[in-house]
Amino acid sequence: MSDAEATTWGMHAGKMGDADTLFLKRNYLALGWPEVGDLSKLRSDRDGFKTQVAQAYPDKKPGAVPVDAGQLFRFTHLMKPGDLVIFTPRQSREIHIGQITGPYQHAPNISAMYPNLRPVKWLKAFPRTHFSQGALYEIGSAMSLFQVRTYADEFRAALEGKPAPVPVESDDSVSYVAEKIEETTRDYVLKKLAQDLKGHPLAHFVGHLLERMGYRTRVAPAGPDGGVDIVAHKDELGFEPPIIKVQVKSEEGRIGDPVVSALYGKVSSGEYGLLVTLGTFTPPAKSFAAGKSNLRLIDGDTLVDLVLQYYETFDSRYKGLIPLRRVYVPEPLEDSDEYGSAA
Repeated sequence: MSDAEATTWGMHAGKMGDADTLFLKRNYLALGWPEVGDLSKLRSDRDGFKTQVAQAYPDKKPGAVPVDAGQLFRFTHLMKPGDLVIFTPRQSREIHIGQITGPYQHAPNISAMYPNLRPVKWLKAFPRTHFSQGALYEIGSAMSLFQVRTYADEFRAALEGKPAPVPVESDDSVSYVAEKIEETTRDYVLKKLAQDLKGHPLAHFVGHLLERMGYRTRVAPAGPDGGVDIVAHKDELGFEPPIIKVQVKSEEGRIGDPVVSALYGKVSSGEYGLLVTLGTFTPPAKSFAAGKSNLRLIDGDTLVDLVLQYYETFDSRYKGLIPLRRVYVPEPLEDSDEYGSAA
């Protein structure tokens, strides 16, 4: 097989790196899913693999079945001797590049946990710093087996001893990686709120958020609330202005002007209205609110901003509901440098 015909694959050795020795010491690529059995005996199409995975793991979520089956199918039928594989051990900072040397084999006698094997010859190992941020991002896939497409040429160039990629400050993928991490986090937060706090529970969450912002809140009980889910105020008794009347919508669609107008109709002189939604607002709704100095709209994106800003102050219940941890991501350099303007 010529280099042009060879495919480049990426692999991980278990979530905890528990198959690293099998990969590097015994020179095998390995996949788990032992209950599926000998993959070479399955019907040689994707539907056959899906059926077997679903039967072997009846408690698996339906959406996960085609993902797992697809990895097993690729490992058995699409990977070929001569293909390259990029392996990133969990326990080191090195990236290993190897070449597949043989066909699929089912060998539970070699590894009961990872019985699906392919022999591999490791060609070179590189420090992670040898590669661009984009290449590192691509091989950081959450899947155990995946095809490397966008940065395959960069890994091949490393094998051939060609120059390293552009310096990190010139690497356009740095901003892409940072943006993707932020985008993924924001999507995750919004999805958790929509799925786990549907309906009145979202009002309690918004009340908790307002408390972390320095307000005292009273959340109306479930049921008819007259259009006001939360009353927020600064003092303990709730007499001292400003008094904020809050309506919370857990729908992910667009909120129109009638809903915004209805809330504003319940706001008395000296009070404020706040409408919070997981979705968005129509232009007429935004226009109506823009003309009212005591009315604010918070859409899903703005709500996520506030969640991330006050997350560290949340109680354990909501941190458990939305488990996040602080990470540092690269901040793209501006066109001008630290000491002067751009050329």
